[in-house]
Amino acid sequence: MKKFENFCKAADNLEDIYKYKEPYDNVVLTGLVGLYEICFEQSWKAVKEVLYDNGIKEAATGSPRSIIKLAYSSDLIKDQEVWLEALISRNNVAHAYNHAIAMDIVKKTKERYVDMFRELREEIKENWI
Repeated sequence: MKKFENFCKAADNLEDIYKYKEPYDNVVLTGLVGLYEICFEQSWKAVKEVLYDNGIKEAATGSPRSIIKLAYSSDLIKDQEVWLEALISRNNVAHAYNHAIAMDIVKKTKERYVDMFRELREEIKENWI
């Protein structure tokens, strides 16, 4: 499962977010937002692959939002709301030049999204592959 492997590598890289503390300089802040964006992209694509490989043919196509909803209804993810919030953060990455938006993404990543990704990885390992 190539997409799952890619997600695992991205999640490992995202763990580096805890090495950095405020105040962040511009380069570090941009890099941390980038780590989040890459991990989110790899996560929903891995979810799509896992669902499809487990016979859920509706996962063959779809937006990140539809894949998240399908993953929730299939019990692959447990907290749909945090995933939808993470999707909003991913959509806001395009506005990460705005310091407040970038800081919000990093804060939420440290507080919620890293755990969300950890839970996904464990769920897939334990119950889906």
